[in-house]
Amino acid sequence: MVEKEAQNTEPLGETVPEETREEFLKTIDEMEVGQPEVGELISGTVVLVGSENVFVNIGYKSDGKVPLDEFEEPPKVGDEVDVVLQSRDARSGGVPVSKRKADERVFWRHLKQAFQDHIPVDGKVTRSVKGGFEVQIHPGVRGFNPISKMDTHRIENPEEYVGLESKFYVERLYSENRVNIILSRRAWLEEEVKRKREEFFNNVDIGDEVTGVVKTFTSFGAFIDLGGFDGLLHINDMSWGHVTRPKDIVKKGQELTLKVIRMEPEEQKVNLSLRHMTPDPWESFEGKYHIDDVVAGRVTKLADFGAFIELEEGIEGLAHISELSWVKRINHPKEVLKPGDEVEAKILDYDITQGRVSLGLKQVLPNPWEAIAEQYPPGTQLVRPVKKITNSGAFVELEEGIDAFLHIDDLSWANRPRNVSDVLSEGDDVEVVVLWVDPDNHNIRVGVKQLSEDPWVTLKHVSQRREIIEGEVTNITDFGLFLRVHGGIEGLLHKNNLTDPRVEPYEQAVKGISVGDKLNVVVTEINPAKQRLSLSVREIERKEQREEMQKYIHDSGEEDTFTLGDFLKDKGEV
Repeated sequence: MVEKEAQNTEPLGETVPEETREEFLKTIDEMEVGQPEVGELISGTVVLVGSENVFVNIGYKSDGKVPLDEFEEPPKVGDEVDVVLQSRDARSGGVPVSKRKADERVFWRHLKQAFQDHIPVDGKVTRSVKGGFEVQIHPGVRGFNPISKMDTHRIENPEEYVGLESKFYVERLYSENRVNIILSRRAWLEEEVKRKREEFFNNVDIGDEVTGVVKTFTSFGAFIDLGGFDGLLHINDMSWGHVTRPKDIVKKGQELTLKVIRMEPEEQKVNLSLRHMTPDPWESFEGKYHIDDVVAGRVTKLADFGAFIELEEGIEGLAHISELSWVKRINHPKEVLKPGDEVEAKILDYDITQGRVSLGLKQVLPNPWEAIAEQYPPGTQLVRPVKKITNSGAFVELEEGIDAFLHIDDLSWANRPRNVSDVLSEGDDVEVVVLWVDPDNHNIRVGVKQLSEDPWVTLKHVSQRREIIEGEVTNITDFGLFLRVHGGIEGLLHKNNLTDPRVEPYEQAVKGISVGDKLNVVVTEINPAKQRLSLSVREIERKEQREEMQKYIHDSGEEDTFTLGDFLKDKGEV
């Protein structure tokens, strides 16, 4: 990969002639210490700094003369400098020497040493080229750093590295008998990361504070750059309070002071905490909050079972769905709350060891059920709308949030409908009477049939007095007739109670009867519990016979003797 990247790059043009560079590299190890020779590298001491030249004592009969512009900054008398002897001719006021050439020679010596001994060199990225980067490592000397060896991660935007000053390892000096400097910043970074990581685990303990920079985010937290290697700041360790998104707490590139809360040297893992940089708010909870206190809070999250409310950073309580309203039937907290709402709540209970607070919103408001028994005592008659119909009855809205239940059995005394929807519809106004109230369990029961007298009670009195009542034929069957009597109650007139079969068969008797006809009957049996009613026509005749018998007995006097046979003889029945 590196070979390919290097091959795809044009040779870098340096200001120093290539022949000179080759000569420097080849003669570095061959130089011998002796009398100064032309072209030799010499160390000297600055003895005079003029306006145009610097004079250096090089141990020769004349001082060496160096143009001032070869120094980046003017030297001081006594400074040690390296120069190259250019000539022994001292007629110009000093032997000519060159600091620039000396610097170049020293640089190439150091560069070769860095290559051989794996020592990093300083460099600056000057531009992005095909396959990598051009790096200046000395004035007029450039090397090539392949893009794959510039960083420890994949590079998306090479231009971001232009202008970067860093250290590099020299991976190659020669290629095909010519100088071709190949560098690797990644190799240096990897060694630095390894060194810093080892230093971190050797010198840092759990509980220590460290400084890092936010590097990247994940759904569960953020990775913090601790100097080339990462530590994890988990979302739960960002704040004592509830955190939904890590980006809401820290920003990319932000420098943070964090506490080390976990270390795994074998796995090279570090867990960090931002929240532990401040005291745990639960430690001072009981000094600020008490049961039955009304507190202000902000809704942070809604769940099926309730709403989470933050009292302060790190103190979050739960208002269960049953504690949101005295009267409203709430299926989900979103019906009355949304995240961000500012609310007041009462502290119902708390558990510091578990970090839990139970809150109630409805307890801040008056409980309407406390006065409901006085407002709607049993017997109260009302006209109210049907709010909801169920299989067993209907809910009738007495007022906003207060519903009473109308059971299907309380719709009619006589005829229990198969479905409530057969007689009622949602939104209909219905007249009801309050049957009973249970404020503790938030229950109110109402009825419709109780608005009128129970016809079964009336019929029971009629039965006891053996009174004759009128009934309307509703159905004719083989075993008798069904008649609707007082209160809409339907009873059975058995065929044996219609006529005497010895006188007239039932089949003959019903030929003259039709549905809708009205007949006089007597109640012979009544059972309100089972809603069973038995009727009889023949009993009317027997009743009349008994009444006449009583009349004859009464009219004949106490001394007269009168028998049942006499009565029947008079009636022509014997």
